Amino acid sequence: MSGGTLLKALEHGAAKDPALVVPGGPQLSYGQLREQVSMAADRLAQHGLGRGDRVALVLPNSAESVVLFLAAAVVGTAAPLNPAYKEEEFRFYLQDTAARALVVPRGEGEAARRALPEDVALIEARIDHHGQLVLESEHPSDPRRTTAAPHGDDVALVLHTSGTTSRPKLVPLRQRNLAASTDNIAATYRLGAEDVALCVMPLFHIHGLMASVMATLRSGGTVVVPPRFDPMTFWPTATEHRATWYSAVPTIHQLLLLRNRGERPPGADRLRFIRSSSSALSPETMRQLEDRFGAPVLEAYGMTEASHQMASNPLPPEDRRPGTVGKETGVEIGILGEAGELLAENLVGEVVIRGPSVIDGYADNPQADAAAFTEGWFRTGDQGVLDADGYLALVGRLKEMINRGGEKIAPREIDEVLLQHPAVGEAVAFGSPHPAWGEEVAAAVVLKEPIAEKELLAFARERLADYKVPRKLYIVEAIPRTATGKIQRRSVAEALTEK
Repeated sequence: MSGGTLLKALEHGAAKDPALVVPGGPQLSYGQLREQVSMAADRLAQHGLGRGDRVALVLPNSAESVVLFLAAAVVGTAAPLNPAYKEEEFRFYLQDTAARALVVPRGEGEAARRALPEDVALIEARIDHHGQLVLESEHPSDPRRTTAAPHGDDVALVLHTSGTTSRPKLVPLRQRNLAASTDNIAATYRLGAEDVALCVMPLFHIHGLMASVMATLRSGGTVVVPPRFDPMTFWPTATEHRATWYSAVPTIHQLLLLRNRGERPPGADRLRFIRSSSSALSPETMRQLEDRFGAPVLEAYGMTEASHQMASNPLPPEDRRPGTVGKETGVEIGILGEAGELLAENLVGEVVIRGPSVIDGYADNPQADAAAFTEGWFRTGDQGVLDADGYLALVGRLKEMINRGGEKIAPREIDEVLLQHPAVGEAVAFGSPHPAWGEEVAAAVVLKEPIAEKELLAFARERLADYKVPRKLYIVEAIPRTATGKIQRRSVAEALTEK
């Protein structure tokens, strides 16, 4: 099977139109972006890199990170890594990806450099005073080498799953998977050349790469890429660059709400919509976002193995339904029963997907493939239910369900009840070991204002069946998260129950 490529996604923007803007830094038109990607791909090829070779990218959000992601995907396979990793983490990921080269900013990335295997080329990247990307390396090069355009079946990107309960799995995403995803996202939100996306997600993660960057470039719009998310500068940046939308995890939305005093901030008036993905958005947070920022909030559902988006709430005037992740977009969604049968509407089971953006399999992991695929369907590991209109509500991760003496409890239901209390800023429920019941309900909460624990539990008891009410409540300053802001309940449980 063949298909589109990431390179073709760049063809839609007019040469002189703005493609990429770094506040206080470089600005690239579509013509300049295409030229720089081509030159960077050839430069990587001159260092002996080619089809199938994995290029580790340890770069902050920047013009360099976008250009080099595309260039690495053209010449071989991009393998972006979190710049905040420690040396041992870099050692694992560089070995697991079998990287042939490591690209870091000039003079930076010390932990990654120390972890670099001897046979891997080290390449330094910088933007010169002419705005040109420069790649420098002591590795031997051949200036006669160039690269050919990739094909749809070529692996463009490799990323790791989160790996909370086992070794992270390596996810190979083909050009055709990513091209289908960019088309899907751009179509879902009717993105066009007039749109300006404010990218606040890290570009070592599928959410930022596909939703914020590639879908925007596919539509001929402009991507604004600050070096990092900063709630202090978010609205001034949105105002200056006339942002029409942004996509983020709920943590970022909540941080923006915490700094808001109830007024609509400058810059929000141009937003067509606000997108939320990669973690569950509570209906209360959705309501506050819409009330204060004055734009429709569209919760979406994505995962790395599907090249990000699988479902989304639609733009107005169609219904956006709090507590759901909307309807399927670009993939087919089903609900699987315990016996492996597809279930009818309004029945709870495992969410399964299939479609052009979904991976063919994990990298060199037949055991994981056998567990993940059933008769052409990919098993997401999420539990959910489809209603008669095709809206998908997620109940929780199958592995995160709380089993209290045989009673299966969805922790998200408890989260949403606790979040209804005005004193609660964040809430995460999880299973805590219990000698008689197997598991008991516990929850961690971050407070916005002081409240007695018994008062909060009484609030929950009025709204939940007794067996769902937390028996243990942890009042914490912050809740542990992944580098992309995602909450992993097992990590929270381990961090708190070990104390």
